[in-house]
Amino acid sequence: QLQLVESGGGLVQAGDSLRVSCAASGRTFSSYAMAWFRQAPGKEREFVAAMTWSGGSTYYAPSVKGRFTISRDNAKNTVYLQMNSLKPEDTAVYYCAASLRGSGINYQGAYNYWGQGTQVTVSA
Repeated sequence: QLQLVESGGGLVQAGDSLRVSCAASGRTFSSYAMAWFRQAPGKEREFVAAMTWSGGSTYYAPSVKGRFTISRDNAKNTVYLQMNSLKPEDTAVYYCAASLRGSGINYQGAYNYWGQGTQVTVSA
């Protein structure tokens, strides 16, 4: 079992930076691929970024590539999403998720564990 708790969301202006965090409980955190998804009002949840259990590979949605960076600290059981050059269209609830799969980790179906989400709002 793994429990995930996101934090760090908030209200920022376009062009600002923000880092959201996801703390995991459980001693096997390092075995999980981790990802961030987001859901904007009236839209379906979409993939943002993912990282393999080893941290050796990362994947990004085209809309955030070059602006967002996913990272993890296995000693702290935490995964981060650094978001730079934020745009109003980045406004959404951001969810972290965990998967034991080694491939296909940019798909929601790969994930067994989800956090409750943290709101990120970017004003124009």
